[in-house]
Amino acid sequence: MSDSDPRDAVLEHIPSLRAFARSLTKDPTRADDLVQECLVKAIGNFDKFREGTNLRAWLFTILRNAFYSERRKAVRETDDPEGELVASLSVKPDHDGRLQLTEFQAAFQQLKAEHREALTLVGALGMSYEEAAEACEVALGTMKSRTNRARKELAHLMQLDEGAATEITDSQTMSVVNQSGA
Repeated sequence: MSDSDPRDAVLEHIPSLRAFARSLTKDPTRADDLVQECLVKAIGNFDKFREGTNLRAWLFTILRNAFYSERRKAVRETDDPEGELVASLSVKPDHDGRLQLTEFQAAFQQLKAEHREALTLVGALGMSYEEAAEACEVALGTMKSRTNRARKELAHLMQLDEGAATEITDSQTMSVVNQSGA
């Protein structure tokens, strides 16, 4: 029997567990939650770990099983893409603009970095296309194209129809989504 407690070795595996969790979830926040769940389960079940076996493999198995358990639970959840079920269960809040802002932020994070950059400079910060192109060291046409493509992609991600009324109350957000441009 060795003198060192295998529980002490758990800490050295956390970076690898985080990397594995990120590859599974594609979401840094969810990955951290998954690693935490893995560590809680490992500590709670350390009596089941057989000394002399591969601790790293045991931890990765716990993490993987936790991920797939979560996915199985998600399958049982009701899919309501049109929001009909939710609308029938809730009262429309007075702060829809804030709720749509949350949707905007989620959609904005899905854009390519160059598109987020273009929308931030031109839409949110109010720079001219010329100023934004100079700041990014690209041609004026490239900046206009990126901004236009980014707005279209953002509208698509947020499922906004052309001409449909939006409830975004924040002026910076509205200028980013606005198809007419700055």
